[in-house]
Amino acid sequence: MSIRLSTVLLSLILPLTAAEPAKPFHFAHRGGSYEFEENTLGAFRSSYDAGVRGFETDVRMTRDGQLVILHDDSLDRTHHGQGPIEDMDSTAVRQVLSRKQGEPLLFLQTLLDYLADKPGMYVEFEMKTSNKELYPDDRIEAYAKAIYQQVTTHRPEDSTWVFTSFDPRPLKAIKAIDPDAEIMLIKGGPLDHALMDSAKEIGSHRIACKMEGTTRLAVTQAREAGFIVTGWPGHTMNDYFLGLGLGVDAICTDIPVEVQKYLEKQAKH
Repeated sequence: MSIRLSTVLLSLILPLTAAEPAKPFHFAHRGGSYEFEENTLGAFRSSYDAGVRGFETDVRMTRDGQLVILHDDSLDRTHHGQGPIEDMDSTAVRQVLSRKQGEPLLFLQTLLDYLADKPGMYVEFEMKTSNKELYPDDRIEAYAKAIYQQVTTHRPEDSTWVFTSFDPRPLKAIKAIDPDAEIMLIKGGPLDHALMDSAKEIGSHRIACKMEGTTRLAVTQAREAGFIVTGWPGHTMNDYFLGLGLGVDAICTDIPVEVQKYLEKQAKH
């Protein structure tokens, strides 16, 4: 290959390299549910110690108004317990242990205390209120007030705290409390205009969608419309690469440490 031809090819490649988008931010779904016991303090601590600087977690309310970390509508899958924590008072909840590690069921306050001296964190607090039997309309306001007050009181410096949900009701309630609060509407399907329209209606510039079925064009259009786009789920590295190809801003992953190690290895080359 001639020197001139090499120079021409290099001139074509360099602009493309310089124009590459920043890699999506990755954060730990339930603390890293494929690598650790989900939504336990041990999971969040392990992910943080590995260099992960973003978490997603799930917040529910006990019968007496205390906020706890739990994904499912019942304790059965993840803890030594049965039924919804919404039917239990906080004294009973404090006796519940996780199935694998025997950790106490995590209270939101305990997680916030752990995060208090960790500036620069990104945390999504998913409000698990979609089950209207557990969270009828007349319970949403009290739930929103409790989570807003507790979360915003403990936010460390330079951190981004986001209230998220599949359920528009608590997102609207949070906005009624604080119009400047960061909220995000989640969809259990691919990104489309209906999701963007619904997000606009409740004042959310953040949206989350399943990456499978989402197109790069849809992500581009959403970002051009001013949305910050998060993709999920992130079960494998292939999911991370899918999100990278789609151009999402962030990826909610169950393997945050594996992604972190991959990126650290790439940075060395």
